[in-house]
Amino acid sequence: IKCENSCWSQLIVMNRTSRLRSGTVPGVGLVHAPFSLLPTRFPASFWKQACELAPIFNELVDRVSLDGKFLQGSLSRTKQVDDFTARLLEIHAKMMAVNKKEDIRLGLHRSDYMLDSETNSLLQIELNTISTSFPGLGSLVSELHRTLLNQYGEVLGLDSERIPRNWAAIQFAEALGKAWVEYNNESAVVMMIVQAEERNMYDQYWLINHLKESDGRPVAVVYFRAGYAPTDYPSEVEWSARLLIEQSSAIKCPSISYHLVGTKKIQQELAKPSVLERFLDNEEDIAKLRKCFAGLWSLDNEEIVKSAIEKPDLFVLKPQREGGGNNLYGHDLRETLIRLKNEQGEALAAYILMQRIFPRASLTQLVQGGVCFEELSISELGIFGSYLRNKDKVVINNQCGYLMRTKVSSSNEGGVAAGFAVLDSILLTDEVIIVV
Repeated sequence: IKCENSCWSQLIVMNRTSRLRSGTVPGVGLVHAPFSLLPTRFPASFWKQACELAPIFNELVDRVSLDGKFLQGSLSRTKQVDDFTARLLEIHAKMMAVNKKEDIRLGLHRSDYMLDSETNSLLQIELNTISTSFPGLGSLVSELHRTLLNQYGEVLGLDSERIPRNWAAIQFAEALGKAWVEYNNESAVVMMIVQAEERNMYDQYWLINHLKESDGRPVAVVYFRAGYAPTDYPSEVEWSARLLIEQSSAIKCPSISYHLVGTKKIQQELAKPSVLERFLDNEEDIAKLRKCFAGLWSLDNEEIVKSAIEKPDLFVLKPQREGGGNNLYGHDLRETLIRLKNEQGEALAAYILMQRIFPRASLTQLVQGGVCFEELSISELGIFGSYLRNKDKVVINNQCGYLMRTKVSSSNEGGVAAGFAVLDSILLTDEVIIVV
């Protein structure tokens, strides 16, 4: 598979301006990933709940991906107002038309959660099925914190054994390797697709480090760390490359159908009554999923839209975009909803409304650009999951590590690569969140 003249190429990490703190990081070239100096406390009961959800979400993604009519139908209105989603659906429809089967399906997912202090519950923010970032650097920060507590834990009154082991990078690489084995061609390679001017190359390096590189050989597995944003397709060349990959016999991570399952609209559709029962049989698993669902609504719901305009701070307005920096809050949310209501056509279908989650804030030492500073912060837990299935059986269905991200409490967005948050790890506690 060749992606000539594509924007998908790997360059060095670029220096950039910080969003966490004003000013530019000194120096030229490489900068360290921002991180917290110490791990963040997290109740063990909610950690266990999040880990138990990972294999259920893995299975759900796979089953939804097989229902092409559901994906096309759920996103039919969205594609009328969102050109990017429409192009993805066009590729998906072409695969349906030729009855293209993916006998080997690989998913590397991350489900993100926050602890809501108002309801004392773990609520899902989103489910990522493409370019699930930071298994590499997230694992390193966990080990950094364990090392610091091994040396200074007695002074701080913190136990390093309370930091869960984080094997995300190794297990992601193992899943890619097992998919390569399933492909059953020893001369084939794993191809990683990345963005031009990639700032997060060293997170990807920890996966590449476990895999052999080669040129001019068959591609067994295509691993996407790009392709989730319109800017990844600046011309028809990139769209042609994406279609070529889908048409190929290579194992796609994700396939076009897995990619679509991760859209905000599908997340909202799955939260509707009786929809999960279409894909899952186990009542206990369904109950576990529903327990973590935050409020999710389409903008067809006039009462919810009215409530959001009246009380915008209780909601988040989400477009069908990944990568951070896309959601709308507060005044911007209200003004956008008013504008969309006044416009004619299907503009409302480009967004969903979500209940806003209010985590408890605490003082945290954040390190960025070699400088440590203290801020009132909130955290978001991502649980990685790996899933591999051949035509006969499930080969892998695991929870395989985690990502803790911490950001200043005044920030609405939470992406590390986007510049809003720092990498963190968790310190398990027996505490119960106090409902405020």
